[in-house]
Amino acid sequence: MDGIWSLSDGAGHMGSWIDQELAGCEFADSRLGKRFGMLMEQLSTGLGRTLPLACGDWAATKAAYRFLDNDRVNEQEILAGHLKATRERFAATDGPILVLHDTTEFSFTRSDTAAIGKTHKVASGHMNEHGRQRMHTVCGILMHSSLVVTTDGVPLGLAAIKLWTRKKFKGINALMGRGIDGGKHSVNTTRIPIEQKESIRWLENVRQSTANLGDAGRCVHIGDRESDIYELFCECQFLGAHFVFRTCVDRRAGEGEETVIEIMEEQPVKAVHRIEVMDNKGRPSTAVLEIKYHRLQVCPPIGKEKRYGNLMLTVIHATERGTPKDRERIEWKLITDLSVICKADAIEKLEWYALRWKIETFHKVLKSGCRAEDSKLRNAERLANLIAILCILSWRVLWLCMTNRVSPDLPARLVFTDTEIKLLEHLVPMKEGSCKRTVGHFLIRLARLGGYLNRTRDAPPGNMVLWRGMARLTDIHLGFSLAKDVGN
Repeated sequence: MDGIWSLSDGAGHMGSWIDQELAGCEFADSRLGKRFGMLMEQLSTGLGRTLPLACGDWAATKAAYRFLDNDRVNEQEILAGHLKATRERFAATDGPILVLHDTTEFSFTRSDTAAIGKTHKVASGHMNEHGRQRMHTVCGILMHSSLVVTTDGVPLGLAAIKLWTRKKFKGINALMGRGIDGGKHSVNTTRIPIEQKESIRWLENVRQSTANLGDAGRCVHIGDRESDIYELFCECQFLGAHFVFRTCVDRRAGEGEETVIEIMEEQPVKAVHRIEVMDNKGRPSTAVLEIKYHRLQVCPPIGKEKRYGNLMLTVIHATERGTPKDRERIEWKLITDLSVICKADAIEKLEWYALRWKIETFHKVLKSGCRAEDSKLRNAERLANLIAILCILSWRVLWLCMTNRVSPDLPARLVFTDTEIKLLEHLVPMKEGSCKRTVGHFLIRLARLGGYLNRTRDAPPGNMVLWRGMARLTDIHLGFSLAKDVGN
């Protein structure tokens, strides 16, 4: 049974999209590959269900546990096919493509944290005998993911992922040492090599995503304030990739005698732009942004001048006029290696950064839709394998939602099989005379299976309602196929 096996060799029973995402996976044992295909199908039809409920019986559940616990299976092997499919979708597009980076954590309730690892400590709400707040250790797994999206916001898939756990905390307390007098003294974190910090994950994912996609010049890496890392700027430049990162550090600029903020304060407002935003209650409002942009020389942190040189970068500051109600005031400070010579260029970079929320939505689907944190698996290795599988399903949810909004006029057969189209036409009749066979038309039918009302003023269907519809359609498809077989 041993030998390299590709899922495309024998997974014809699965849905066409699963075939595509898993076709590039290879396992040393064919039984592992077949089990992976079955597990993907079971979880895809039972989004948010526990493993026993998704698998249906003890034999299938036990097989799933064995797959997730196998020493010859890891998250990179599980995602290999999806990463290849992402590259193919990337190659089929033109122009710049955004690679969104972000970190999230999965928390689990366990009596013993050793088998999974730690993420952070939180106050438990109780006092100890010294009158101090008791701290509770949260166990879990951290994930840094890189999601590839078009400039229209359509997610093409993951380009890189890193999962890790902490055996001990590596926050600011770990950077405190003991002085000669026995007291504590702080360490300047900017002088610590990046290789000794957890933030090296940003560089690793940029390298991995660049290698996976194969065309660095088209990649624009997007990150929030955690990505304000000088070594990361240099790494993108070394790889030939581009970036738009939000900053939180006032870096030295020019000849090193001024800072970025000091220089930007001297710049005039070069553009005014109106954008539509939502307040904390979900109500739409208009924000007026005053935009400054300026190209300048940025210097490396003190102590790292010998290793890293100066960079010529463009800084964009967008500040909202006035103080809005029911939401935070917009104040974005971005830095990019790309040229910005006019208002249109600056607005384009702001709109690219605004798409960063897509990766937060991806993580939300993982936790709220796939319910990754509800798993009862007992160690980090099993959980990492399960999270990798759920990442593929979460991408699919996000892709369905955005395809409906961005490209609704594409042919329906790009998403649905002929049988699924026939079933949807029968199950969800539309208005008389409506016979379109487009992606948007059939995704509305699918959403209605998931509970979408499709009223005139309703917003387009969201991620979860579409996936509920897909789960129902899959169950109906299975019953239809079984009835056909019994009839024959």
